[in-house]
Amino acid sequence: MSEIQLHPSVRSAMISDSLDLLGIRSNVMIPSIRPLDRTMKVMGYAATIEFEPSSEYDPQDPYAPAIEYLDSLQPGEVAIVATGQSQLSAFWGELFSTAAKLRGATGVISDGPLRDVNEIFGVGFGAFGVGSLPYDYKGRMKVSRVRANVICGGVSVAPGDFVIADIDGVVVVPHFAISEVFAAANARAQAENHVLIDLKAGSTVREAWDKHHLL
Repeated sequence: MSEIQLHPSVRSAMISDSLDLLGIRSNVMIPSIRPLDRTMKVMGYAATIEFEPSSEYDPQDPYAPAIEYLDSLQPGEVAIVATGQSQLSAFWGELFSTAAKLRGATGVISDGPLRDVNEIFGVGFGAFGVGSLPYDYKGRMKVSRVRANVICGGVSVAPGDFVIADIDGVVVVPHFAISEVFAAANARAQAENHVLIDLKAGSTVREAWDKHHLL
């Protein structure tokens, strides 16, 4: 984890711009991954879990791998649920959200559907997914890997990568670039505030650009 703290005003767009400065230009997930509510914002370190299609399951303990994963979550982690963009089932709901929040996780990002949407609101857990669906994954999908490198929403995600998600989208920062990206994003947040002040004071866009070289 980075020793540099990310300023609360930093948004996903600022993180994406900071990645661009480092030449990392393809780390934004597909735009169909949306928050359940436009005000939701999730930040933290990736804890990955991957699902694949399968009709097989243990009838005595069908959720064992997911239970082990949920019980392993640590404070400050974000659950990254990689499904291959499957629409066969939902992958996360009220009970998973409750368990994850109590473990200190900050949210969930899934490239498949969620369920129990109203109940997740009640839990107060940040949740991003591709729509909603009532189907349980049991007998439709199974956990294939936990805390491994995965592809979620078209982006490679490794355990410990930093993830930020808000209404603009989901951005993944590779672990090796976290300190540089945090520093650049903090600086950008401060600089954008100065640009905004100038624009509100009547500066033209050209004047603001020439002064700050930032838009």
